[in-house]
Amino acid sequence: MAKKVRMKACDFTLLLATLLLVFIGIIMVFSSSWPEAIRMNDGYYFLKRQIVSAGLGFFAMLFFMNFNYKILHRFSKIIYAISLFTGLLIFTPLGLELKGARRWINLGFMTFMPSDIIKLGSIIFLAAFFSKRKDEVKSLTRGTIPAMLIIGLSCGMIYAQRSLSVTVTLAVTLMAMFFVAGMRLSHLTAMITVALGGLYYAITDEKHAYRMRRFTAFLDPFADKTDSGWQAVQSLYALGSGGLFGLGLGKSRQKFFYIPEPYNDFIFAIIGEELGFLGALTVILLFLVIIWRGIRIAINMEDLFGCLLATGIVALISVQTLIHIAVVTSSMPTTGIPLPLVSYGGTSLVINMASIGILLNLSRHVRTGRS
Repeated sequence: MAKKVRMKACDFTLLLATLLLVFIGIIMVFSSSWPEAIRMNDGYYFLKRQIVSAGLGFFAMLFFMNFNYKILHRFSKIIYAISLFTGLLIFTPLGLELKGARRWINLGFMTFMPSDIIKLGSIIFLAAFFSKRKDEVKSLTRGTIPAMLIIGLSCGMIYAQRSLSVTVTLAVTLMAMFFVAGMRLSHLTAMITVALGGLYYAITDEKHAYRMRRFTAFLDPFADKTDSGWQAVQSLYALGSGGLFGLGLGKSRQKFFYIPEPYNDFIFAIIGEELGFLGALTVILLFLVIIWRGIRIAINMEDLFGCLLATGIVALISVQTLIHIAVVTSSMPTTGIPLPLVSYGGTSLVINMASIGILLNLSRHVRTGRS
């Protein structure tokens, strides 16, 4: 009689750090969204939706944690095609335009952002692509050009939604996977040069003049603190007033319509204001734990697909976290990137928790230690 193989336990440290961030996120979304929710005649509006999203995300995380990740390799093309299809829905009557941008899909009973689905679908597909061509990655015609077409298509779908920051986030993530897969440094240098040229054009394009205004405001936000520098200045006020221990949970002043959407793109500023430097540092340390455990999982994976999959997920979380904190601290021009696992947003939270579930699944196939 064959002996039954017992599945290893998942990375408990990674799981704990994720759940703590989600819990902190629920609390801070409730606190930072209270003024806006009261104006909508339901102070618990954002809290209830975030709890539902966290619940769905938890079940998604459990599913992928106990799911045979190699099936993702088998169906990578279908997953990628579905993710791109959701992006195309933006240009149908289902596409919903809010605040001058068409980035949501309205199904009647729910809305979601296809960009989050495209990000995960692209990571899965590119990981499968490189694992199949591991001996051809350095080839220009068999490796680099096909990979750049995939990266270009994925990023192009998001750029078409007028979201430059998310486009850059995904591009950096996929390029990190390409680098780990073994690309030539000469090819990398050429790609970075082309990418910087494209970024320069996107910022200076007269059709999107607001991007240049954001860049000039970043150089000196206090020079125009009532207009283009408003968000950065108010964010710095929030962080500065928090001090070491913060003003206290729920006692933020900047969330009272000084910072736009404090429960989303600037939630880290509210964390710094209410919980102080120590609270903000705790959040940063939890993200560092997730990144550290994710890197260990990627390094110790014997399967190339699993290694690249872990690399993509960790890179995506790292880049999003870095950009969010950099924007809040006025270390880069203002843009709209939510803080993973913490900011308000159903699609983002569910996809990020599902991604962590995949990481936890991969951790059951390596020896990284549980603490």
